[in-house]
Amino acid sequence: MRVPRKHVMGAVGAIALTAGVVGVAPTSALGAPSPGAAVVINEVYGGGGNSGATFNRDFIELVNKTTAAVDLSTWSVQYASAAGTSWSTKTNLTGVRIPAGGRVVVGGASGANGAPITADVDGGINLSGSAGKVALVDTQTALPGTTCTDACSDLPQVVDFVGYGTANDWAGAGAAPGTANATSVSRNSTSSNTANNATDFTVGTPTPGAGTPPPPGTPVPKTIAEVQGTGSTSPLVGQNVIVKGVVTAAYPTGGFHGFYLQTQGTGPEPSASGASDGVFVFQSGSSTPLDADAVVGNYVEVTGKVSEFSGLTEVTAAGADIVDAGEDFSPVQALTVPWPTTDAGRESLEGMLFQPTGDYTVTNTFGTNQFGEVGLAVGDHPLLQNTEVGAPGSPEAAAVVADNAKRAVTLDDGASSNFTASSFSTSTCGTRPIPCLLNADLTPAYVSNTKPVRVGEAASFSAPVVVDYRFSLWRFQPTAQVVGPDNATSPVSFQNTRTAAPDTADIDQLGTADLKVASFNVLNYFTDLGDQDPTCLAYYDRDDNGVTVRDGCDRRGAWDAGDLARQTEKEVSAITALDADVVGLMEIENSAKFGHPRDTALAALVAALNAKVGAGTWAFVPSSTDLPSADDQDFITSAIIYQPAKVMRVDRSRALGDQSGPTQAFGNAREPIAQTFKKKTAKADKFLFVVNHFKSKGSAGPFPGDEDTGDGQGASVTSRILQAQALRDWVPGVAAEYGAKAVVMAGDYNSYTMEDPLDVLYRAGYTDVGSTFDPSSYSYSFSGLSGSLDHILVNDYALRMSTGADHWNINSGESVALEYSRYNYHSTDFYQSGPYRSSDHDPVVLGLKAFVQ
Repeated sequence: MRVPRKHVMGAVGAIALTAGVVGVAPTSALGAPSPGAAVVINEVYGGGGNSGATFNRDFIELVNKTTAAVDLSTWSVQYASAAGTSWSTKTNLTGVRIPAGGRVVVGGASGANGAPITADVDGGINLSGSAGKVALVDTQTALPGTTCTDACSDLPQVVDFVGYGTANDWAGAGAAPGTANATSVSRNSTSSNTANNATDFTVGTPTPGAGTPPPPGTPVPKTIAEVQGTGSTSPLVGQNVIVKGVVTAAYPTGGFHGFYLQTQGTGPEPSASGASDGVFVFQSGSSTPLDADAVVGNYVEVTGKVSEFSGLTEVTAAGADIVDAGEDFSPVQALTVPWPTTDAGRESLEGMLFQPTGDYTVTNTFGTNQFGEVGLAVGDHPLLQNTEVGAPGSPEAAAVVADNAKRAVTLDDGASSNFTASSFSTSTCGTRPIPCLLNADLTPAYVSNTKPVRVGEAASFSAPVVVDYRFSLWRFQPTAQVVGPDNATSPVSFQNTRTAAPDTADIDQLGTADLKVASFNVLNYFTDLGDQDPTCLAYYDRDDNGVTVRDGCDRRGAWDAGDLARQTEKEVSAITALDADVVGLMEIENSAKFGHPRDTALAALVAALNAKVGAGTWAFVPSSTDLPSADDQDFITSAIIYQPAKVMRVDRSRALGDQSGPTQAFGNAREPIAQTFKKKTAKADKFLFVVNHFKSKGSAGPFPGDEDTGDGQGASVTSRILQAQALRDWVPGVAAEYGAKAVVMAGDYNSYTMEDPLDVLYRAGYTDVGSTFDPSSYSYSFSGLSGSLDHILVNDYALRMSTGADHWNINSGESVALEYSRYNYHSTDFYQSGPYRSSDHDPVVLGLKAFVQ
């Protein structure tokens, strides 16, 4: 998101050629033609269109001799014949503002002869080709020629006066020379002004618009398309320009402090030139209110400097350089084209009003809590991890990367607020250096419990947005800031895809399941709390109360008893609604590391489950005596819980406990644990249930090849391959020892479906039931990409027992704002009891027949 910043004030001054320009005070006349006049008549040509004419139109050229813009909106140019007393022939200069050093050509009457000219102001004065009188007047009332006769040049409203040829009135000591159809009278190259027509003007070839060039940096009128150009950056960066357009979106609050401007009459198709007709206007001086004319629907003129801000082309203007351009304009229409699949195509729409059509799907909600933004994917499914679909480095994986690039866009909130920004400053945070929340009085947009925004949901646009590019992302900006929790100005609504329980239809695809097993990561469930160890540092809520452990100690998870109670409630709600008979748990505290019996935290969770659903409903498998000493174990462990009324344990629990040395397979991961079960029924097959938690992708292990090579698998691939190989070699012996033909291996493998560690197990004859029975659903979302790190793998016999599987998407797609770890972070507290966002991983459920015929 954009952060507040200072901008250099843009140069003032512009030529405004439409009605209603305000904001620059008119320069008053000096009483009569004076050498100090700000604006002077620079050239007069009256032979336009006549026989032998140089040009086909009469003209009068005005020049601004100062270093500031001058507003001529109430002025006029008037004409009388050489001896005439009527000044009724005039052209009003309504809406004209002349920049510092700039010039304006006022067109007059035209004829059939001569070359065409381009006039800045259309008028109809029919000047004499040889002699006449021209007055620049600071009112639009005709001069009283019948009373001033030959002294009209002395009237106080006359700013400048030129009598030429046989004129009976002039400025100074005498008239300027007479002209012919091919000549004009003009000042010298510096437009000098001594207020004496006789010496200031000479006869020569007419040169409309070729007066003194403006000083460097003078704003130049440009179209918005010229400012945007057809490339990724503006060709006019650093230049001062004048642009006009219709305000399509305005952001007086939230940090943008600007608005979008679009060329009148454009849309619903983009320009054939490839240049956008919209641009962002940043108003410098963010402490001052946005200019009163910056209202959606207004037609305005802006003078400012062109720049690029994080890839967004913008014009920076001071408030005084944003003025009403009148009511005579054509409205813009929202673009209705499909979202372009290339950056070049999107560049052609940058800054323009856009109505998204067709399918859009939520693909990222992590940034919603922090920045009030929602990642979207064009189409009916989210963006995918490439190694979820194809093997690392394969054409299939590359195709996913290319597809993601074509379909990604971010819905923003029209603000630059960082809702979780924190500070360690004692001056900001009070008396102690803690990471206090700086924007705790705000609520991020789009977060909701009643209308949740979740990965995989369809997004439907009811109002247009503006195409925007900030911080390396193409974005849809609403036309006004969206403010949570009401989200009243949201241009989009979201389909609520929450379910109260796993999908029975997915689990019972091949017949009704006799029992269910599941894998569930419980998000660092620790009963040894942060506030119990003085070395622990916390993440704090908006009231400076600790919520979770941040650093400084070996504890993880909840900070104090209140936080643990909120976490426990969510875990218990999720496991209860999961309604599996056997559940493998990952990321539960290894209490032995804190001097307690190893299963202390596990026992606490089971006790909480039984308190909710009834005593004895759940039990845990005690830790295996196969495990190495506590010194060789991690601070988190895996565990198995089960419902003893439905299944029974067969013999003791087991663990792969002899591979935990520093250079062995599980020296940097959790040891696999196993238990043989069978359903409590007359006929039931034994099955060996194994729980795994491989090394994470975030840091490199000790083995060659553990560094992240960029193939999509992250770091520690070699570690995970060695762990898969050790698991492959260990499991058959344990299964045979207890007579279990069926093997079910669940857990967080930290590997997406097509990655090398899982391929080791596929080659050993195991099948991933999640991708087999529920292939379009996933267990994890990272950086807006969906995939499964959590898998249940079965051997051939267990596959014959399988009825179906379901990824129950209660966590990974939900906003982290709903997690217990973000309790009381915002002015709206989003914590609620229930299973949603009980973890960052989704549980996977497998249905099994009790007996294979």
